[in-house]
Amino acid sequence: MKPPGEAPRGVTLLLLFWFFGAAMAFLAGITLLWRGTFLDHAWALNPTAHKELSAVGPAIGVLFLLLGMALAATGVGWLKRRRWGWILAAVMVFTQMAGDLVNLLRGDFLRGCIGLAIASALFLYLLRPAVRSAFAPRQAPQAS
Repeated sequence: MKPPGEAPRGVTLLLLFWFFGAAMAFLAGITLLWRGTFLDHAWALNPTAHKELSAVGPAIGVLFLLLGMALAATGVGWLKRRRWGWILAAVMVFTQMAGDLVNLLRGDFLRGCIGLAIASALFLYLLRPAVRSAFAPRQAPQAS
């Protein structure tokens, strides 16, 4: 049993997830906006995505930078156990679920099904009472 007020272990793991996602989104955004730097080597991990995203133009780089900022803000709110951090996390995961559903409906069954399963499990985890209570508004001490 966890002591009262202690967050589940998964809350700490998700903190790492938010900041890792922010770093990756910033990296993608930077490399899509400023091409030809040493950072371009990171795309060796997913050259197909690089080709497809590069074709969209520089605007996609800006969108990735905005995504990085949203993930970083989520991480900060999560770290400070603020209610708005939990809400941002839920919105981010729900948005991912919607994107995975679109992939599924477009015929990308493998990516859509796997993504939707993972995002749905994460969303259900966020809804657990123990997780939500870690982000509940703090009560001010009562004066006697």
